[in-house]
Amino acid sequence: MSPQPTADAFGFVFDNSYARDLEGFYVTCHGAPVVAPEILRLNTALAVELGLNPAALNTPEGARILAGASVPAGAAPLAMAYAGHQFGGFSAQLGDGRAVLIGEVIDQNGLRRDIHLKGSGRTPFSRGGDGKAVLGPVLREYLMGEAMHALGIPTTRALAATATGELVRRDADLQPGAVLARVAASHLRVGTFQFFAARGETDRLRQLTDYAIARHDPDLIGQPDNALLFLRNTIKRQAKLLAGWMSVGFIHGVMNTDNMTISGETIDYGPCAFMDQYDPATVFSSIDRQGRYAYGNQPAIAQWNLARLAETLLDFIATDTEAAIRIATAEVGAFDEIFEAEWLGLMRAKLGLTTAAPEDDALVQGFLKALDGQGADFTNSFRALADVVRGQTGALRAQVTDPDSLSDWQEGWQARLACDGVAPDIRAEAMDARNPVYIPRNHLVEAALAAAASGDMAPFDQLLAVVAQPFAARAAFRHYAEPAPDSFGQYRTFCGT
Repeated sequence: MSPQPTADAFGFVFDNSYARDLEGFYVTCHGAPVVAPEILRLNTALAVELGLNPAALNTPEGARILAGASVPAGAAPLAMAYAGHQFGGFSAQLGDGRAVLIGEVIDQNGLRRDIHLKGSGRTPFSRGGDGKAVLGPVLREYLMGEAMHALGIPTTRALAATATGELVRRDADLQPGAVLARVAASHLRVGTFQFFAARGETDRLRQLTDYAIARHDPDLIGQPDNALLFLRNTIKRQAKLLAGWMSVGFIHGVMNTDNMTISGETIDYGPCAFMDQYDPATVFSSIDRQGRYAYGNQPAIAQWNLARLAETLLDFIATDTEAAIRIATAEVGAFDEIFEAEWLGLMRAKLGLTTAAPEDDALVQGFLKALDGQGADFTNSFRALADVVRGQTGALRAQVTDPDSLSDWQEGWQARLACDGVAPDIRAEAMDARNPVYIPRNHLVEAALAAAASGDMAPFDQLLAVVAQPFAARAAFRHYAEPAPDSFGQYRTFCGT
């Protein structure tokens, strides 16, 4: 038996299955030199979870590693190849254009995790770009990932945000450069499968499928229909993820197939945001001019993306193409029912329902309809429902321009609650545990990022601390639960990392 690798001073013990098992699926490359790397924020709890040494990482040499300028022992830096449908148009080659996967570790729970650097410099997939990232988008992704994690929604997470000490040109501006160290169960995407399917490389596609099964669905290894079952499991993971997004008003903003993971984790927090006023047509992304990725469209787009994954697996689902298409179509078609069940379960809990009844979907839809067009804050409206259970209706009525419009719905809702037979205080407490007080509100995010760009990290740190405990109301942080002032105007987000 070969000896087990020992951790270096930073705690890294790499086991790089992607580099080892998928030769030809990536290009070996390294991060670019950096001027003066400095770790701005290190996710200490996550570092410990990964078996790393936070004190050693938070040093000049640790900063060089997390900026991509130095390669730790046992790492195998590489840029992954993938394709993707971007706003519906297919690009046969995308790949990691400003990122490297430095390797994989087995965390303290026995789970395999990627450590990935975004903004570390040019790669063979950069397509003319500089491969760099700037501070604002790096901190946005750090913040958003931690907020989603605290909300219990599957997500990639930030291990560190590291300044590079250089200025990076974006449009006409020079902005502070930064690198995001990101952790994921894997970086396999729908677009990874599309890359090899588009080239007709069936053997490599089968190899990739087997690798993905071993990594995410190991119980399927050796089963004759494992490609079909893998597709089914991926559909379930994505349905659960989308239900989570929709339950908290999250809008991803760029649901391209290269931004859709096989693991079911949220990835690439570029032009993303949480919805303030409830409106299914809400779009924040500056590049989504047609509203393709609007809040209300997200489940249908996820299903469309999954259909693209299914297309890549047809040869492994059945030998007869027509039969394979029929089978795969049925699997993708099941997304609707799976999503609805996941979503309805989450929404029942948000409404305080502890049992299921046939009329519950109509009850949820009725509340959303009552909020639509009323200027109602999505997060605060759901949070206020627990106050109604406690006998206080003021907070809910204050959310809408016409409070009487809620009367009929509220009467039906309270009659439905009575069927459950749960004590009001117990029900309200359970609702507070499912309806957040705090989300990364857009005006607060922008203020924190602007302050960070000028060298003041305090607003970022405070916002991060608040959203890390989203369900616990604290009087001192009341303003973090308030909607943006009218002066904030129409919000737009941009791709950055």
